[in-house]
Amino acid sequence: MAGYARTAMLMAALTALFMGVGWLLAGGTGVVLAFAVAAAMNLFSWWNSDRMVLRMHGARPAEGNSSLHQMVADLAQRANMPVPNVYVIDTDQPNAFATGRSPDRAAVAVTRGLMQRLGRDEIAAVVAHELAHIRNHDTLIMTITATFAGAISMLANFALFFGGRRDSPLGIVGVLAMMVLAPLAALLVQMAISRSREYEADRIGAEICGNPLSLASALTEIQDLAGRIDNHTAERNPGTAHMFIINPLHAHGYDNLFSTHPSTENRIAALRKLPEAQSVPVKTTPPRRRAETGPWG
Repeated sequence: MAGYARTAMLMAALTALFMGVGWLLAGGTGVVLAFAVAAAMNLFSWWNSDRMVLRMHGARPAEGNSSLHQMVADLAQRANMPVPNVYVIDTDQPNAFATGRSPDRAAVAVTRGLMQRLGRDEIAAVVAHELAHIRNHDTLIMTITATFAGAISMLANFALFFGGRRDSPLGIVGVLAMMVLAPLAALLVQMAISRSREYEADRIGAEICGNPLSLASALTEIQDLAGRIDNHTAERNPGTAHMFIINPLHAHGYDNLFSTHPSTENRIAALRKLPEAQSVPVKTTPPRRRAETGPWG
């Protein structure tokens, strides 16, 4: 519950920031217009987010991958949720994400690198993490927060070019400072929400797969390999980085302050503290690497 309360407070802060920018731009009228724009953007994103993101990353239906489909179906049954559509992304970087406006209309996308380089238990743990995001409606939350952050940046840029309220109590210097700092604050709030949801998805994903250490092992492997293998599509679309289980961006050296994910070491430490992890022996050998063709088709 603490995670949900934190998310609610952060989203309230993002909404207040959005209202503030609208007020600085045009007073009460600006607040109304800002909400109208945000509502239209959120409606469009809510309706089209899954198709947009999947198309952006070149994801294709996992046709012929009966083992992968069966794994997702079994885990969805354990999570007591509808079976999402399954997609594969043609990149060597091991990673995965979930998208969709609701559990009834959702998709899980895994990369070719994930299926080839991780063991079956680790892949199942990654899929369980993504199912947790879907079950928790995180895919909808992150779509809304990303849209709010984009709308705040749009309004701030508009105000910088065309000017805000001349009678603002903050004065012209305060208005200019607000217009510069508001997009930065919105980005930081968006990142905070994303990080909070990752911890919760780790916890619930570990419950779904039944082995927190498999997820911890998968996070270790993905973090190591994602730091050495480029995901060119993700680098061209950094706004989707928060959706992946591990930040896919590294080629341009993004600062940790703006990271969309919490520290992998902290996530692993939290997983090892879960009660289920205490009864599972810790692996002493690294996961076996898959052949390039893999068992998944």
